[in-house]
Amino acid sequence: MIHRILAAALAAGLAFAGAASAQMKPMTLGTASVGGTYFVYGGVVASLLTEKLGVNVSTQQTQGPNQNVILTDGKQVELGMTTMGVALQAWNGTGEWTKGKKYNNVRAVFPMYDTPFHFITPEKTGIKAVADLKGKRVGVGPKAGTCGTYFPMMFKALGIDLDIRFGQANDMGGQLGDGLLDAFPFCAGVPISVYTEIEAQRPVRFFTYTEAELAKIKKEIPELSDSTIPKGTYKTQTEDHKTVGLYNFFIVHKDMDADTVYKIARAVLENHADMVKGHAAAKETLIANWTKNTFLPFHPGAVKYFKEKGIAIPANLGG
Repeated sequence: MIHRILAAALAAGLAFAGAASAQMKPMTLGTASVGGTYFVYGGVVASLLTEKLGVNVSTQQTQGPNQNVILTDGKQVELGMTTMGVALQAWNGTGEWTKGKKYNNVRAVFPMYDTPFHFITPEKTGIKAVADLKGKRVGVGPKAGTCGTYFPMMFKALGIDLDIRFGQANDMGGQLGDGLLDAFPFCAGVPISVYTEIEAQRPVRFFTYTEAELAKIKKEIPELSDSTIPKGTYKTQTEDHKTVGLYNFFIVHKDMDADTVYKIARAVLENHADMVKGHAAAKETLIANWTKNTFLPFHPGAVKYFKEKGIAIPANLGG
């Protein structure tokens, strides 16, 4: 009799474990190139979710937000990250990279951080301003990333003709050091790890847009918002740099189980200190920054978590 009871209990336990496993399957998070913030931040999120949810979350290196949207929309990865500028192009099918296709299957989960647009060059180039980039060899990161998408648009808006190169962030840093590039404009949560490495290896100069250039860029590309890179972000950056930026959001497919998305949002937003330890940019990963999203519907699982915290998501963003 006791053996039958134990056997029944064991069978019930295995059935429960099997059900739990079925609810929470291993997941893959699309990040970006080595040297950028997505690569590091994504690793922090994956480790945190693995620990807090008891599910294996791995990362997949991608070209950045554009590819993350495509992969998430097509259910090729379960989790992704994107800047809201790229997400807007995807949602409306307006960016050249979308080829007219609308990626309407992605949903927002939680706000990540702002992505300001940076500029760095070796001191020996003599480059001191954006206008000085005319005719220069300029690396802007992966073509399918936010930087590779937006910097060419910005230079076009400013009428600056230059030699744009695309590639992985770490490769861009190496080419800058080898003299194969004159400047390396990039965009990511601060501080950008590859920028910190470049600064440690040689004398560099950080520079930014003029007020007139910022006004022209924002008129041509209205989804860009004002942003500031605080002085001291890098050792040799002695003053605040006014620039433009795009906010980042964590995304999933609309069909993902609501309970899973709820747990993802809760795990990240309620372990803020652990996130910041992983990367300083996570200091902006706060529930209050949900307002940085004005068009992309939140997943119902995220809406449920926000509601518990007293936040009523507007109907047009309700998933």
